[in-house]
Parts: sequence; C-alpha cells; structure tokens
Amino acid sequence: MDKSKKNMPWKAKKNKVESQEGRRHLFQGAWFLFTNSYFQGFKTGKIYSGDLKKFCLPGMNCYSCPGAKGACPIGALQAVLGNGKYKFSYYVLGFLLFIGGLVGRFVCGWLCPFGLVQDLLHKIPFYKKIDSFKLDKYLRKLKYVILLVFVILLPLFLVDILGQGSPYFCKLICPVGMLEGGIPLVALNQTMRGAIGFLYYWKGLILITTLVLAMMIYRPFCKYICPLGAVYSVFNPISVFRYRLDKDKCIQCGRCKKVCQMNIDPVENCNHLECIRCGRCQKACPVEAIGYGIKN
Repeated sequence: MDKSKKNMPWKAKKNKVESQEGRRHLFQGAWFLFTNSYFQGFKTGKIYSGDLKKFCLPGMNCYSCPGAKGACPIGALQAVLGNGKYKFSYYVLGFLLFIGGLVGRFVCGWLCPFGLVQDLLHKIPFYKKIDSFKLDKYLRKLKYVILLVFVILLPLFLVDILGQGSPYFCKLICPVGMLEGGIPLVALNQTMRGAIGFLYYWKGLILITTLVLAMMIYRPFCKYICPLGAVYSVFNPISVFRYRLDKDKCIQCGRCKKVCQMNIDPVENCNHLECIRCGRCQKACPVEAIGYGIKN
C-alpha cells in the first residue's frame, strides 16, 4: 500500500481533532464574553455589584474582574466559610455538588476563562514543550492540598473577631484574580496604585510564572494548583455526563492517549480525575470506540 494513503486516516483524524479544538476555543471565548459582559466596569474601574453577583459561575472567574457578572465559587466559599450565620455557604456547596455531579471537569475544558488563556498560551511556539516529567504525578496532588488548606481550613479556623475568615487562596495564590481583577483595577484606579504592596508583587510573580509555564506545559494551573478543578475531578467517575469506552470496538492503537494533553490514557480510564473532557480523544479514535453522553 502506498505510504501516503496508509497515513491518510490518521491525518484526517488529526484534522478533526484540530477542528474540535477550534470549536472549543470559540465556545470558551463566547462564554467568557457572556459572563464578563459588564463592559462599563472597564470604563469606570468599578466592579459590577448587581443582583447577578449573588450567583456563582461554574469556572474560575474572579469576582473582582471589572466585567464579571457573577461570582467565583471558590472565592464565595472562602468568604463565608468561617461564619455559620450565612446560608450562602450552603448554596455554594450545593452549587459545586450540582455542577460536579452533572458534568464533572467538563467545566475546566469548556467553561473556565483561565483554561482558555492557558490553551492559547500553549499554542505559542516555545523552544521546548514538556509533556511530562518525573514529579508530575506527585505535583498533581498539590491542588487537593491547596483546596484543603487554603480554601477550607484556613478560612474556617483563622477568623477575625467577627468570626469571619479571609479568602486565603485568593489573597495569597490565585493568579486568576491577579489577571482578571488585580491588574485591571489598579490600571483603571489611580488611588489603588498607591496601595500596592508585597502581596501584589508576590501574586504578580505567581501569575507571570504560571503564564510562562503554560507555554511549556499544558495547563499547569489546572494540573497542579486549581482547587476548583480538584473539586470537580472527584465527580468525573460518577457525573451524569461522562465518557464511555466500547472495549469491543477498541483496537488498542494508542491514538487517544497520544493526543491527550492532560497525559492520561482513555483506554485505561476514560473518566480519569484529570480528564477535562475536551473531546480530543473522541475525535482521534479511528473506530469511534469513545463516546460521551448521559450516564445510563
């Protein structure tokens, strides 16, 4: 058989994968514009404070972004976790359980603005792309530690005289808040520039490091840091929307594993904790052994 003809099916599948990526990025971009449509905020330097801000958005979208119409569930959870008088914390927990149980980490792949930022940065040519490294599987557990310590324990137990905890993850770590909230607000408000201190520069360093790493490593924030991804990941195996592998169709060609940028093997577990449900594996499969839909 002519070699070029032999390779044609794989080339066609690669084109389908890239086409899928294009559609996903367009959807991510549209969702970002929809959820950050308070354009007046970018003119005035003031954040939206209407009734919609009482509701959480599924992904990591900073409350302090001038254009944000909704709240970040991680920020909202920290803000009220240490005070039992607020019923809002129960709403946030219920929201996370509902979204996680419904779609799992589909949110990470399709609805998270910072996921889109990392996706686009990784497309930038870099002298060396790192698919995996020695400590990768251990560092992926770091996001669960961050969730437990900075999102839950510290706001719950380190409280002020009013019984309220601080949003320690937002304050000390979150590069999303720096990119979407910190930088725009300081740029738009001259009075805020005089209040810049160590924490601002510290979080700026974390942001720059994350953005540079995103050019080398696919989604480093999602893999190693994001506490929201940690929450949604535990629902991947049991969520209503999930992937399915038809073992009778599977020919063990390894193409799904080859195109997975989260470095998992869908044949072993197509609902792995690290799967962001981007659809690359499904489009790459030459025999359509991978499907998705509502759980039977």
